[in-house]
Amino acid sequence: MRFGRIDYLNLLPFHVFMKRYLRSSQAQMMLRYGANVPSQINRDYRSGKVDAAFISSIRAKREKHVGLGIIADGAVQSVLLFPSDSSLPDTASETSNVLAEILGLQGRVLIGDPALRAYLSGAQAFDLALEWKRRTGLPFVFAVLSTRRKNSAMIRLARIFKRQPVKIPHYLLQRAALRSGIPPAAILAYLRHINYQMDHRSWRGLHRFWRLAKNKKQL
Repeated sequence: MRFGRIDYLNLLPFHVFMKRYLRSSQAQMMLRYGANVPSQINRDYRSGKVDAAFISSIRAKREKHVGLGIIADGAVQSVLLFPSDSSLPDTASETSNVLAEILGLQGRVLIGDPALRAYLSGAQAFDLALEWKRRTGLPFVFAVLSTRRKNSAMIRLARIFKRQPVKIPHYLLQRAALRSGIPPAAILAYLRHINYQMDHRSWRGLHRFWRLAKNKKQL
């Protein structure tokens, strides 16, 4: 299985879990295949270069899902919009750019670790997940774990991940801090804003986003 890895901190617990769960070096090499930003992972998935990945919500409607997503029920801190007179989408994103349009907010969109660094530095910006929650009362789902075909191994893995809380080893946390430029304590605090299990409220939020995106409506 070729897994398209989004190398942002919001998926650090899942990557730690996968590393433990897939013991063989070959399996772990598959996990490292195609590490990239969300928009490129979407393209790799559509072209068949990867078999499974967290696919941006705007692209995941017709895919096979296994009950996991990247979810924020309020502030997320890593998906921001800096107000300005013109719109500037983030080329690393697809879903967040559409979310900004739905919210009727104009400016520069920034996602992932760069956005989190900006947030921690005190930058003045809209947190797009928080704005969504304020207007809808629902969580926002940024991506959904999808497979190109029914994959029993991925379904089983998702079930295990849901049942087992993930503790990030100190050495991996330090490695993530060095790579991202974000202190370990700030990483752990940030991860408390991220959920992964798709419950009924998450599905409601996702379906509402899909309807608004399809009809090009603003909240």
